Amino acid sequence: MLTYEDLNRQNDRITELSNVLNVLLADRGLCDAQVTCDLFFDFVDRVKEHLELQNKHVYRKLLNQSDPKARNMAANFMSGENEIKRVFSTYLKKWCSKRGKELRIGDYDAFAQETEEMFNLVLDRIQSESEKLFPMVREVTGERELLVA
Repeated sequence: MLTYEDLNRQNDRITELSNVLNVLLADRGLCDAQVTCDLFFDFVDRVKEHLELQNKHVYRKLLNQSDPKARNMAANFMSGENEIKRVFSTYLKKWCSKRGKELRIGDYDAFAQETEEMFNLVLDRIQSESEKLFPMVREVTGERELLVA
């Protein structure tokens, strides 16, 4: 069973992780700490899982509607999802070790800037989901609690 509350809890956890990571990654000395890397890759995994759940369950509900506004919103969010996946892929290739879950930071200033941009992209997405996507799905489906049984 998947509920709106589940998706909101996921968003809360992703936001919490990004806030903690912003503090940790602001200190170059903590970037290489195992706990920082563990939290970072937990963040990455949670974002990917969240996007996958939405792709599998949320967009379909909007795409099946006759309302062009609902279908357009689904298309826009799907496009945004593709952009987040592209940014994540590029970021991970550049800053993460291929053999394990660890960060590889050569140019800290560039890393810090790209990390902030990535976090902002995800946080903007979470805000849009809360303010636009979830309310639209509830409106067009009439569902208030349950997204998928």
